[in-house]
Amino acid sequence: MIPFVVKRALAAVAALAFATFSLATCAFAQDYPKRPITMIVPFAAGGTSDVIARTVAEQMGIALGQTIVIENVAGAGGSTALARASRAEPDGYTIAIGNAGTNAATYTIYPKLPFTPESFVPIAMVAKTFGIIALRKDFPAKDLKEFIAYAKANPGKINLGHAGVGSSNYLICKSFVTAAGIDATLVGYRGAAPALTDAVGSQIDGVCDAAASVSQSINEKLVKGLVVGSTVRLATLPELPTSAEAGLPEFEAQGWNGLFAPKGTPPAVIAKLNAAARTAVETDAVKKRFADLSTVAPDDNEHTPELLQQLVTRDVEKYRKMLADDAKQ
Repeated sequence: MIPFVVKRALAAVAALAFATFSLATCAFAQDYPKRPITMIVPFAAGGTSDVIARTVAEQMGIALGQTIVIENVAGAGGSTALARASRAEPDGYTIAIGNAGTNAATYTIYPKLPFTPESFVPIAMVAKTFGIIALRKDFPAKDLKEFIAYAKANPGKINLGHAGVGSSNYLICKSFVTAAGIDATLVGYRGAAPALTDAVGSQIDGVCDAAASVSQSINEKLVKGLVVGSTVRLATLPELPTSAEAGLPEFEAQGWNGLFAPKGTPPAVIAKLNAAARTAVETDAVKKRFADLSTVAPDDNEHTPELLQQLVTRDVEKYRKMLADDAKQ
């Protein structure tokens, strides 16, 4: 047995070590950030996640008094970027933006990933997005009813681009073809921007995308909008019908974007990042940019790390069921 005196001594040493660690952590958090922060974006520049990240990062940087540098790491539906983020030092100087694809569906699609949901600490949800199906401008169908009829008459011949298997755009595609009951080829790219470029050039029939990155191309008639998976029409695309109006209410595509840090990042640092994110999305600059992109900032009660964690937990289970067949391939 360990003598009582020795036990007390060991307890005192442990308490002192904990107190020293706590003081060091608090001192670190008070000084944070001392240098620029890197925000990893899991897709190529120009896509929805990239546009939202850059918009929010600029204002977060102002709130924190440091520049936030965007690093685009495309590949494997976002999992390449998340693997990089999970290996980063948990010091608050590397964070990542993610969505239901990169931080929930990916665990079903890529079951042998080098990271898990527990590899990340949620910081805050920063945006709510709306999925759109857009077609090349010379596609023969003029509305959703005609498109579905055409697709059913030509099974497997229509190809729709997305930002890679596991991305939120891929989930938009899966939700759409499932609701429409059609057989379409889903073509993965290294981001939403290159997929949209090919749709504009009529190299593919259409894209599954978020309003943030495809609205301008629709308004400029570079592609034609088919339907938005929302319950209300978007202010930037007033003529684009909702899924219910178009006759396919089963198609729902309302998503989220959130910020994450590597596991082990000090709670005080997470609190600072959360406060900066909250400040950023409430600025007039972000609100205006989001409005232009048909993107919505979180409500007052949706800024907390706990809420983002709930979304991840919910969507991991949701897509485990929806994408079961993908995992078998």
